[in-house]
Amino acid sequence: MGRMAGRFARVEPRRRAGRLVQGLLSDLPRKNCWTIAEWAGEATPHGMQHLLCRASWDADAVRDDVRDYVVEHLHDEMAVLVFDETGDVKKGTHTVGVQRQYTGTAGRIENSQVAVYLLYAGLRGHAAVDRELYIPRSWTTDPDRCQAAGIPEERAFATKPELATAMIERFLDAGHRAAWVAGDEVYGGNPKLRSALEACGLGYVLAVACSAEVATGAGKFRADALAGKLPRRAWQKLSAGAGAKGHRFYDWAVIDTADPGSGHRQLLIRRNRHTGELAYYRCHSPQTVPLTTLVRVAGSRWRVEETFQSGKGLAGLDEHQVRRFASWTRWVTLAMLAHAFLAVVRADEHGRTPGPADLIPLTCNEIQRLFITLVVQPFHDAAHRLGWSTWRRRHQARARTSHYRRQAVSQT
Repeated sequence: MGRMAGRFARVEPRRRAGRLVQGLLSDLPRKNCWTIAEWAGEATPHGMQHLLCRASWDADAVRDDVRDYVVEHLHDEMAVLVFDETGDVKKGTHTVGVQRQYTGTAGRIENSQVAVYLLYAGLRGHAAVDRELYIPRSWTTDPDRCQAAGIPEERAFATKPELATAMIERFLDAGHRAAWVAGDEVYGGNPKLRSALEACGLGYVLAVACSAEVATGAGKFRADALAGKLPRRAWQKLSAGAGAKGHRFYDWAVIDTADPGSGHRQLLIRRNRHTGELAYYRCHSPQTVPLTTLVRVAGSRWRVEETFQSGKGLAGLDEHQVRRFASWTRWVTLAMLAHAFLAVVRADEHGRTPGPADLIPLTCNEIQRLFITLVVQPFHDAAHRLGWSTWRRRHQARARTSHYRRQAVSQT
């Protein structure tokens, strides 16, 4: 928190932001302004709500601090930048960016809010370093709705690949470097994004659909048609990286393509050794690289799922109960900071002298437990607990009375 102290205009919101980050790292079953304020020892949630809504501090500058912190501690010359989106299922229509849309969190079309994240993945660890909320056209074509949600006037509609491009450019403009970029079909199927990455001198391994047309010396073919022409000797068994149950082994094959432009271009194909299911990736590298390098980059994409899982499970990334754009930006930025802290401590612990052979290295889950139990140790007396019980019941009584009044008006 000391790294970003200058981002706050007053000491009170800076200290409260520190308490909010600690609350995000707590073992609360549900994390929002109410529960964290009670956990942190405050009398009401108003201070936490003020921090997210109206307090004077720069969330984008804090985001930049988080990015610098992650790159400094997890630095890797062969790091991979991974972008992906995640959705949060929501009720109603007033939460910023919400509409019925597909979200991988639910695995179907739901009323949800979707955001794109940029992940820094190296050998020492991985953490999110940037975020952008996806604002659908149903919002950007309705100025009154955008104004009510606090969306900046200059914010125009941008596709998810365009949001990813903006985050990549911010990363590079800050003076940071990465060797590779990875992403799923949403990004691999976008030629403008691929061109932007090539212009920046970045290599990429981006997933594409089986129907993607690939140029070869013999003409254009669908990706799945090219896979069907490969001889048995073209496939190699390689690991895409270590998973929870050991190395993830697949069969891999690569085909040189004849797409125009500089650099080396290939189609990478992955085959599941048990089901035979195929996956396809467009690859570009400024210089020729071995197949093992492409496989390593393709496997790095799974890191984003691990980051989302731990970011949501340990740092409350998806538990915000806010409606306005600024509040969402501030919540997820502080949640990214909380998760980055765990990732950095884990990397530092793993870099130390190996511990006893009968103990696994510290995990983010265990670091969270030890940090809250041994360092923070919040304790509140009975008066604090009873005060919060009274406040909640009084607030709920006012809400119930207001609801009954609106219901009576609507029926007359």
